[in-house]
Amino acid sequence: MSPVLSDTPARPADLLRADLRVVLLSLAVLLAWDLSGLDFTLTAWFGNAHGFAWRDRWLTATLLHDAARYPAWALFGVLLVGIWKPLPFARALSRRERVWWVSTTLACVVLIPLLKRNSATSCPWDLARFGGDVLDYVPHWQFWKRDGGPGRCFPSGHASTAFSFLAGWFALRRASPVAARRWLAVTLACGGLFAWVQVMRGAHYLSHSLWTAWACWTVCVLAVHAARLRRAVPAAAGLGAAKG
Repeated sequence: MSPVLSDTPARPADLLRADLRVVLLSLAVLLAWDLSGLDFTLTAWFGNAHGFAWRDRWLTATLLHDAARYPAWALFGVLLVGIWKPLPFARALSRRERVWWVSTTLACVVLIPLLKRNSATSCPWDLARFGGDVLDYVPHWQFWKRDGGPGRCFPSGHASTAFSFLAGWFALRRASPVAARRWLAVTLACGGLFAWVQVMRGAHYLSHSLWTAWACWTVCVLAVHAARLRRAVPAAAGLGAAKG
């Protein structure tokens, strides 16, 4: 089994290589999806010249979009309180690890809107083909082109409502591997649902949500190994001083 999913504690170097392998392989898959042109094909299943039938439905717009934010913020509040009063499955974590969990989650929450604010990519429902005003579809990876629309649609902010919580997998996998896998499964399932909802509504292309997931995952990988290195350097210095 890969060190990423194994219950057996892995050496830090092996775990770093495994985490980076996931980052790079998923990046390759994402780039292949971007170049395939399937983003637009998938979106066209749900939209026409009159717009997107699912854009303002109660299920997609109210329940799975607007209302989804509230349990997410409630969960973040629970994690914040958990720094001092941890959940049962997180009691094996040190307070420093619980602080890392909260701060990395918050970093993902902040990162995606910052990227989105500076994006020139417009949403599918802005295209003239789907009832909007933007004449030309310009994929987000063609960053040297502008579509003439309002932009600020890449990556998906709504998907980050779930994918920001990927930090829980990294926080729990050493001390509580079963809880970590369950956390990861629920996070990916919710993120996948939110991604699909936004495609149905014409709010995002699927790649917008996939890049959100990749960005959050990569932030977590960098953060968890940076934290490990910060702990390792003073420990090594102290060991050297003791030997001296």
